Amino acid sequence: MKKLVRFGVSLDHHLLDGFDRHIERRKYTNRSEALRDLIRDQLVSQEWTGEADKESVATITFVYDHHVRDLSGKLTHIQHDFQGHILAGMHVHLDHNHCLEVLVVKGKGSQIRAVADALVSVKGVKHGKLTMTTTGKGLA
Repeated sequence: MKKLVRFGVSLDHHLLDGFDRHIERRKYTNRSEALRDLIRDQLVSQEWTGEADKESVATITFVYDHHVRDLSGKLTHIQHDFQGHILAGMHVHLDHNHCLEVLVVKGKGSQIRAVADALVSVKGVKHGKLTMTTTGKGLA
């Protein structure tokens, strides 16, 4: 059974008011749940930085114009180069010109960033975003 620890936090009332608005917008049931999520988010962020560089998971989302010459081939080639890190993908035709791809990737943070950077930097990719998360190991 997990042991809960209670502690007090002193905040400027303006900061607390802003936090309470955040809680209401996000539909948290209480401050503790919101605070736990903020702490977890910071811990996950640390997994992706510096020495930690732990095994993590992420999604890479990008939109591109599939009419750009050989772009689809370049993107596929890059994905094959990183095939050990790409777990799954989804391809969506947004309109006559544009496609959206979402890739689920796993590996060390630095490796995942390399995959995302390689894909998003290709000429013809209009927008891309790496959304980092965690495998959940070590988080309460």
